[in-house]
Amino acid sequence: MARVLITGASRGIGKGTATALQAQGHQVIATARDVSMLDGLPVARKVQLDVTDQASVDQALAEAGPVDVLLSNAGATVRAPIETIPLDALSGLFELNVFGALRVAQGVLPQMRERGTGQLIFMSSVLGRLVIPLIGAYSASKHALEAIAETLAVETRPFGVSVHVVQPPAVSSGGAERAEVHLDDSNPYRPLLDRLGPFRAAPVSVEEVAGVVATAIAEGDKAPFRIPVGESATTILRARKAAPDDAPFLAAPLEW
Repeated sequence: MARVLITGASRGIGKGTATALQAQGHQVIATARDVSMLDGLPVARKVQLDVTDQASVDQALAEAGPVDVLLSNAGATVRAPIETIPLDALSGLFELNVFGALRVAQGVLPQMRERGTGQLIFMSSVLGRLVIPLIGAYSASKHALEAIAETLAVETRPFGVSVHVVQPPAVSSGGAERAEVHLDDSNPYRPLLDRLGPFRAAPVSVEEVAGVVATAIAEGDKAPFRIPVGESATTILRARKAAPDDAPFLAAPLEW
């Protein structure tokens, strides 16, 4: 069994995965910006961690001690057209989804390299490989995260560290409902918002995502680098791979 540090464990995918892994016998270190939101979570340890703050990361990793597996899950999304998204909102999204994930990975990698073993699992999305209108900023952050993860996979392999990205489609975790929205009724792109339903059809459950993470940990360095969650994710990503690169790709029809 492994010592698994999970970022963003206060709700949704992080909370569900922490619970599932602990029940399977792993020693889970659950982290959150507000550690009080971890109350009642049945894990080995709870640590305050803000991935956007280097001092917080350093303190949390010192408290956590040795880590066999990092599940980098902390993240958020934004709804806004690329033309009108406030740049500070885009910057904040990258700070959390990209730099925050890298900040924690940089913190745990030295100990993994010294031991000659370890596993980094990044929570990405099918949107790490394609885009959806009004969710392009989130897609951009996941594209960047996957590029970083793929580079890490190559760079750290000689040191015994394996790297993986988990790619769920829409998840019934409440994350979409908590999205920051920059799109009022006067925005010319507002009609698109009401036409995004097909993209969130048949979401996978938190339990399904947790199961994929558990399997990746069990398989260790034999697990694939990119791991879609569910048949819909597999189908979407297969279609994206087969599509020509000389035109934008839509996973579902969109008219407005």
